Amino acid sequence: MKKKQYVVFGGGKFGRSVAVTLQELGCEIILVDKDPEVIQDTADDVSYALCADVAEMTIFERLGMHNLDGAIISITDSLEASIVTTMMCREMGIPRIIAKARNEMHEKILRSVGAHKVIYPEAEMGKRLARYLMGDNFVDWIELSPKFSLVEMDVPADWRGKALIELGVREKYGLNVIAIKTGDSVRIHIDPQEPLRAGDLLIVVGDNENLDRFQK
Repeated sequence: MKKKQYVVFGGGKFGRSVAVTLQELGCEIILVDKDPEVIQDTADDVSYALCADVAEMTIFERLGMHNLDGAIISITDSLEASIVTTMMCREMGIPRIIAKARNEMHEKILRSVGAHKVIYPEAEMGKRLARYLMGDNFVDWIELSPKFSLVEMDVPADWRGKALIELGVREKYGLNVIAIKTGDSVRIHIDPQEPLRAGDLLIVVGDNENLDRFQK
């Protein structure tokens, strides 16, 4: 099977983290940054690290980007560079373009020039941390949309030894238990009649209002 190939523009903390993680997951990664120190530090962790300034338009042809599976634009120090890179990726037909934005206006521009998805890593992590701090019952909280979230939660003390069908989680709380995590093992095929055990984590999806109501 052909390895997926991605280009990551911008080798800051976020860009480097994405690039190295994708490489570790078996993808072929090209990292592009104009800072030679960043390239030197990352060269051994990705397939190809290129020191180049995206202001030099020839860089896009040199990369042979027509065959790539996706591009991650993690440039936020220069709005112009971020926008031009996103536009060029779209013009070259890259099927999946994910760009990092600084604010809502930046997001609108990135979407208008071709980004398929725009993210705010710092803002999203801030929301996640705030949700986590406010959710005493939850180990983690991941917002899937403005309305729905996924949470990890310890099995409540009064649920231990009882089965999901007995507890009526969906009917009573409007929440769906989609998996049970035991250590590093995750089970998605759940027996609704199996008693829940202390030490397990429940992976739950639900409406944010229902999740808020449950934790209170």
